Amino acid sequence: MQTPQIVQPIKSIDELASFCKRAGFVFPSFEIYGGMAGFYDYGPRGVELKNNIKAQWWKSIVQDREDVVGIDAVTVNHPKVWEASGHVASFTDPLVDCKNCKSRFRADTLAKDILDADVAGSDLKTVTELLKKTNVRCPKCKGELTEARKYNLMFKTHVGPIESDENVAYLRPETAQLIYLNFKLVQDSARLKLPFGIAQIGRAYRNEIAPRDFLFRVREFEQMEMQYFIKPGAQSEQSSAAPRTKGASENKKFFEQWKKERMNWYLSLGIKKENLRFREHKKNELSHYAKAAADIEYNFPWGWGEIEGIHDRGDWDLSQHSKVSGKDLSYFDDEKKARFVPHVIEVSAGVDRAFLAFMCDAYKTEKERIVLKLNPKLAPIKAAVFPLVRNDKRIVKSAGNVFNELKKKFAVFYDASGNIGKSYRRQDEIGTPFCITVDFDSLKKKDVTVRDRDTMKQKRVKIKELTGYLEKQLR
Repeated sequence: MQTPQIVQPIKSIDELASFCKRAGFVFPSFEIYGGMAGFYDYGPRGVELKNNIKAQWWKSIVQDREDVVGIDAVTVNHPKVWEASGHVASFTDPLVDCKNCKSRFRADTLAKDILDADVAGSDLKTVTELLKKTNVRCPKCKGELTEARKYNLMFKTHVGPIESDENVAYLRPETAQLIYLNFKLVQDSARLKLPFGIAQIGRAYRNEIAPRDFLFRVREFEQMEMQYFIKPGAQSEQSSAAPRTKGASENKKFFEQWKKERMNWYLSLGIKKENLRFREHKKNELSHYAKAAADIEYNFPWGWGEIEGIHDRGDWDLSQHSKVSGKDLSYFDDEKKARFVPHVIEVSAGVDRAFLAFMCDAYKTEKERIVLKLNPKLAPIKAAVFPLVRNDKRIVKSAGNVFNELKKKFAVFYDASGNIGKSYRRQDEIGTPFCITVDFDSLKKKDVTVRDRDTMKQKRVKIKELTGYLEKQLR
């Protein structure tokens, strides 16, 4: 009787970070110069996984739908954009300094980590009083902390050869605002009727006080965001995808619909259901304009953390930009002959956080190997091809022919080292779903051995049927 494999999940985020560096997924930026907190580069395996995550999101949100289109907007932004959105005045975190060692910390993070207190939405005075009352000290040197103060997270820069107040610009802290600015242009040029969405994948920048937990909280990252524009709060008929709530408003209907769709996306790509949950925002957490907000959270090694937010933003964003710019960003309903400002349901996911969640969920240590059990759609390499031996020209040539044929359709890897056992292990730990070996029988029978990553079982497949076989397995 075969002894069952003992499978160990990821133990710590440091273990995963070390693995990602060694296996070519993620490297610390500027390492030869000592590094810089909150910045990471994606290696050969990581960039493929990251691109596959983005491609699956784009397919789900844009390509598989008839009511969503995409844009790609600039990252250096006019200051008025962020004044209108409220970011210049209020895109802040509570900051405290150590009076002794001068280290800086997020006050709300200290409250959570040390006191297990959730102070989200609390004012600075409340946070300061809590830390002082409970005698929270500097985690590094036990020194006294300053009172909490506001710290703006936006990166400021200047456009042009001279630095002055007249040419200030900001690196965007989110991608959503550029969608609102282009709302009218997109709607007119694409001839869209409500409800419809505008999607964007792109980089954003936040000057975090204390980057932490590997890729979870960084200073440069990518977002996948979609703003879904709907009629404002009117009572509507239920769609088949919406909850069967009598008289539900447009906002509630689409908010619940997008919550369901976004959760199902993560599940469809292999994340275990028990590692995902919704967290509804409390009233004191909501922005003043928000009607509802919910986070999709993943159970990371350190605990639950947000990987995506679904928000009912009302008409705040379009109204604000219309007001500040003086430009009309309303929508005209041809059927009802009425003009109004649409409401927005937003879905906002972090590419890097999704990457981290998929990696945490897939990483397993078994008795004889490390294996990354990624969904085949996300795997950086779909198949690896090996000649059984490297000193037989016929086998090497046949393996090369198989590789050249498969690479026309798939991301494939070729390894002629001749050590099949080690080759299997190297592919297991980077998540390659299938390993294909060309051996002496292949020369006679025109077939190959295909090994499954997860089960390690092998089967013979005819070379002429191999492309079709992989296409079926990778769907």
